[in-house]
Amino acid sequence: MATEVKVPTLGESVTEATVGQWLKKPGDAVKIDEPIASLETDKVAVEVPSPVAGVLGELLVKEGDTVNVGAVIALVQEGAAGAAKAATAPAAPAKAEAPAATAPAPSPAPAAAPAAAESDGGAITLSPAVRRLVLEHGLDPSRITGTGKDGRLTKDDVMAAIAAGTAVAVAPSAAPAAAVAAPSGPSRAQERVKMTRLRQTVAKRLKEAQNNAAILTTFNDVDMTAVIEARAKYKDLFEKKHGVRLGFMGFFVKAACMALKDIPGVNAQIEGDEIVYNDFVDVSVAVSAPNGLVVPVIRNAESMSIAEIEKTIAGFGKKAKDGTLTMEEMKGGTFTISNGGVFGSLMSTPILNPPQSGVLGLHRIEQRPVVLNGQIVARPMMYLALSYDHRMVDGREAVTFLAAIKNAIEDPTRLLIDL
Repeated sequence: MATEVKVPTLGESVTEATVGQWLKKPGDAVKIDEPIASLETDKVAVEVPSPVAGVLGELLVKEGDTVNVGAVIALVQEGAAGAAKAATAPAAPAKAEAPAATAPAPSPAPAAAPAAAESDGGAITLSPAVRRLVLEHGLDPSRITGTGKDGRLTKDDVMAAIAAGTAVAVAPSAAPAAAVAAPSGPSRAQERVKMTRLRQTVAKRLKEAQNNAAILTTFNDVDMTAVIEARAKYKDLFEKKHGVRLGFMGFFVKAACMALKDIPGVNAQIEGDEIVYNDFVDVSVAVSAPNGLVVPVIRNAESMSIAEIEKTIAGFGKKAKDGTLTMEEMKGGTFTISNGGVFGSLMSTPILNPPQSGVLGLHRIEQRPVVLNGQIVARPMMYLALSYDHRMVDGREAVTFLAAIKNAIEDPTRLLIDL
């Protein structure tokens, strides 16, 4: 008996998705609730589980197809009968080949092919981003330990293996070696890859932001000495008490909440001919995921402690790595903080996340010469960038907002006494 596999509910206002990848092939045994396909929506990747245990039958859609909620995308043959059918299927060719065993040459060749496929990682399920990275560096994915869901490889796993020097290159076979030696001169090969639904949505929204808002960016710099010293002094006690590492984002989110209270226009949005001011602060934080950056939201950040903020961000980071962030966790947001410094960015002009009116960009910390009390000294400095919608936020307000952030970070006691 065949059971239909349908597209699950994807979240409020989301009615369709793109088939990103089939995680199982027809004839593969599947357990109940085991993921068999990955769907890409406007914001997250959603895995489709098998509704029953059995064997995956016909795939009714291809990778890249757009499907609606409730659509049937595959069939699963239920129970042991289906499993037995799959188990006996590979045995049939072996019987047929038995009489031909007297022929010496053909028999070893077919046996070698599956082994080579497995050693090249053919049996490993890879996301498009991971597959592209593995191919670019010529690596054997089976020799890299995966930390994603069900032991799956993530982009971070591959990058970490490359950085640590533990990644193993795929041993080239004789035939490809001869083929590679043939062309002379530099390669001019091209690869055409369809944009994921997530990337298409990001592109569309960012272009809309540029077209619809009057975006301007104001800069300042901040001396990170006080925060670095506080973190070094208390990080062990902090982690022991709260079970999470003390980072810099907790300080910046708390400082931003204080500044937004003084400059409410940066925490507001335009709807038609009205300005909507928010008495709460829902901070969108950019988090790295295998398929790119995602932006989950810290709800009511203004009422949270630094420890609660750090726990929330750490939870988002783990979910992003596992691919388990939900649509609800990324919906809304009144202000965004983007930390390009973790990737080495010195300075940037972040783009607004509509309909928000402000986004704070953090950058890398580096020792720079500054003048203190008439002396030139080296201090750990960071550039701050605030991009804002000039239709409702004036330059004076933007500068005042950044100055408030700078004052709070350079003197973290202000965070405790709300000054």
